[in-house]
Amino acid sequence: MTNIIAFLLLCSCVLTAGCKNQQLYTDNRVMMGTIVETTSVYKEASGIVFSEMERIDGLLSKYKPDSEVSELNRSGKLNASPDTFSIIKKAKEFWQASGGAFDITVAPLLDLWGFTNGQYCLPREKEIKNTLKLIGSDKIILREDNSVVEFRLSGMKIDLGAIAKGYALDCAADKLRKAGIKSCLINAGGQVYALGDKFGKPWKIAIKGPRGGNFIGYLELKNKSAATSGDYEQYFIKNNTRYQHIINPKTGYPANSGIVSVTVIASDGLTADCLSTAIFVLGKEKGKALAKSFSTEVKIIEDKGGS
Repeated sequence: MTNIIAFLLLCSCVLTAGCKNQQLYTDNRVMMGTIVETTSVYKEASGIVFSEMERIDGLLSKYKPDSEVSELNRSGKLNASPDTFSIIKKAKEFWQASGGAFDITVAPLLDLWGFTNGQYCLPREKEIKNTLKLIGSDKIILREDNSVVEFRLSGMKIDLGAIAKGYALDCAADKLRKAGIKSCLINAGGQVYALGDKFGKPWKIAIKGPRGGNFIGYLELKNKSAATSGDYEQYFIKNNTRYQHIINPKTGYPANSGIVSVTVIASDGLTADCLSTAIFVLGKEKGKALAKSFSTEVKIIEDKGGS
């Protein structure tokens, strides 16, 4: 996920000119590897959002040694909580729907390329081929009767980075609704969830151009989520070639589909999150077909040859 989507708050905290005396409360906290920011007329909204997203991160982060995902990656088997089991099941469904373009089992490839720890390197072809043997969500066994998740092969790992934030946003929005909160904008490092509206109008979000570009447009969202995947957040350049962190699970190499960034607007965060990654891997035409099958809106920026 990237920070291509930015808040556009057209009024100050205490709003004037048509929304006089109506106050927006903003707050932010570092979590899930990014800055999560909330904006709402309800002062208590931020606490609800942060608490729920922290709970989900505690289950799903591969960087937290006591998380359920870390336990699964260590042992190859997990008696999962309902949240963890549900998100892995959903990930397998998106793997199938995308023809394998979306795959949470790419974690060993991310390790190999150095994207997990920031120690970037160019793996040898033999290393990639050997690692590809561990890739494929069909190698994840789900036992519905006792909520057990198991890997078929030793050495397999999962990375939920392309689905966890979307799921966490959905969970946070659900908690807000149950608390009677009808309006809140949540920005999780560029992926947003717009609950309700802002003083009777959709939340207005600016879209920032990729690779340091200017704002290129706006989204108006109400009870929807938007997520972006791009090649300009985590990457390294070697021999004049850009290698970015979104891996094609079939080749073992960073995706090279001719796309710089893709933004997906969906009714839920999980779908937007998953599809933005899958479409980035698939490319423009196949990606648009996938987006259409989920009745989502997609905005694609193609590579024009810049670095």
